[in-house]
Amino acid sequence: MVRIRVLVVDDHRIFAESLAAALAAEPDVDVFAAGSGPAALRCLERAAGEGRRYDVLLVDADLGGRLPGARPAVPVQEGDEEGLVDGISLVTGVRAAHPAVRIVVLAEKDDPRRAALALQAGASGWVAKDCSLSRLLTVIRGVLRDETHLPPALLTGVLKELTAARKHRTESERLVESLTPREREVLRCMVAGLGRKAVAERLFLSPHTVRTHMQNVLGKLGVHSTLAAVALARRAGVGPADLTGDVVERSGQLA
Repeated sequence: MVRIRVLVVDDHRIFAESLAAALAAEPDVDVFAAGSGPAALRCLERAAGEGRRYDVLLVDADLGGRLPGARPAVPVQEGDEEGLVDGISLVTGVRAAHPAVRIVVLAEKDDPRRAALALQAGASGWVAKDCSLSRLLTVIRGVLRDETHLPPALLTGVLKELTAARKHRTESERLVESLTPREREVLRCMVAGLGRKAVAERLFLSPHTVRTHMQNVLGKLGVHSTLAAVALARRAGVGPADLTGDVVERSGQLA
């Protein structure tokens, strides 16, 4: 019998233990639990190193805490520049590090916007926490066959969210394409979190010149703050400047 290795990731201990116990009663399921995003990542790394990879993660949509190095998918505190990491952000981190693992998000309530974000992050399913065990097992086995599972009541809303997200991404990409090569360099530095002085040092420019470039970037993107510019850049798929490599060389480029 092929056994399915499941990792439950939920910081509500009673719920996690109850769910793990119910799943463990199935003859073809091995189940383990982790109480946080970092703990889940440690479990995945340890299992991979021992040749015992997990097949499916069941992740609480409202998982708390911060996940170092992950880009928040859903900022849950207004005004927090980095945002608070939740279960959907954990999906992003796991899919990047362990692409073979299938992920199902467990939610307290139906939310088309967050369900769409979960799918965009790489989840294969979104199910209610109070669904029946038989339904959850159907989803677990289905995602292993590369199926995507959503509650029927969410389908229309999720499709609208995905369509809107695609439109916003296209518009963001168009705006980014209007930037000059130098302005795009500056934008990537902004995405990496560099301030004006650090950008100037990295690109061998004066702080005044960098300020002008930043103002041009904001103007062309149609935003009024660095935070808004970074959010738009991320929607367009613009990654941060590589801060681990060597500094940028002049290579004949002019400001």
